[in-house]
Amino acid sequence: MARIAVKVHPRARCTALSGRYGDTWKLDLAAPPADGKANQECLRWIAERAGVPRSRVRIVTGATSRQKIIDVEGMTQEELERRLKLDASTR
Repeated sequence: MARIAVKVHPRARCTALSGRYGDTWKLDLAAPPADGKANQECLRWIAERAGVPRSRVRIVTGATSRQKIIDVEGMTQEELERRLKLDASTR
C-alpha cells in the first residue's frame, strides 16, 4: 500500500498537481469544499493517476482539512511517486 500527503486547494480552474512542498504534494481541485465534493474530486483524481479503482483510495486523516493523508491500495510507494512525478512534469 502506498501513502501520500497532499495539501488541497479547492475551487481551482482545473484539477492538477501544482508542485511539491517537502514531502507534501500540492493539489489544485476544480471542486468546492462544500458537501464533500472536494474530497471526492481528490480521491477520483488520485485513483485515475494511480491507475486503480476509486474504491482502493481513501482519506486516512484530514477529511475536513486541506492537509490530507491518502492511502492507495494495490501499488507500491515507489510506483505511486513515479506516476505523480510524471504527471507533475507534464504540467
